[in-house]
Amino acid sequence: MFNTRKLIGTVLLSAALSALLGLRAQAGAREEGRLLVATEVLEEVQAMPDSRLPDALLARAYGIAVIPDVTKVAFIFGGRHGNGVLVVRDKLNSPWSNPVFVSLTGGSWGFQAGAQSSDIILVFTTKSGIEGIAGGKITLGADASVATGPVGRQGSAATDMTFNAEIYSYARTRGLFGGIALDGSVIAIDKSANAALYGKSDVTATDVFSGQAPAAPATAQRFLERLALATRTSVRTSPAPEADVPAAGQAPPAAAPTPDAPRTYPLEDHQ
Repeated sequence: MFNTRKLIGTVLLSAALSALLGLRAQAGAREEGRLLVATEVLEEVQAMPDSRLPDALLARAYGIAVIPDVTKVAFIFGGRHGNGVLVVRDKLNSPWSNPVFVSLTGGSWGFQAGAQSSDIILVFTTKSGIEGIAGGKITLGADASVATGPVGRQGSAATDMTFNAEIYSYARTRGLFGGIALDGSVIAIDKSANAALYGKSDVTATDVFSGQAPAAPATAQRFLERLALATRTSVRTSPAPEADVPAAGQAPPAAAPTPDAPRTYPLEDHQ
């Protein structure tokens, strides 16, 4: 009787561990799927010469967020939500960090009805815009200035072409790509998604950006390679900041414009 109970207990424990491992694998696969979709969004947008992100803006970027399939549903009150990835860099021409998962949530008021889905890209043009994500979230328009972004070779005459805003926002809806107003929307660090991707329950955004997190999967490397081509920078092949190589077809990056030491971005409160 004792041996039978012990055997049953062992079988139940094994089943529970298998289920837990299966859930973790499923969660990791879901996050890798997000990375693949974000990569496709970058590739498709940059393949549109008349409505792509301007090279001059990308050259000024300290952070880029790609948030596919942001769904907006409205009936008098409106709501917007989506999940995507954010990468940052310490200095212009430096390679991009490994990706961190974020969510975008916002609301609106007015006579409106219906639903639509958009692929949203945010370009951060200052270090303060990135560092401002204190406590793991930032409100666009309040914590950092946000403007609709210029597109194509000439951009838009109605857009701030002097790049004075901290963040520029874009959306692709039904094949059309252009600037979008996102004032009041909140970007928040998605801790559970980051834990699933990096296989560490207590991993923080700061760990990922500073190279202290476990190695990212191959899907993250593909996203970084595509971003390196778009921004004409080198590719980081490991979490270590010094492990940088030129992107395919690109010359080695020029020296950084300022001599300041690399900085990390404290996106979360460790307390």
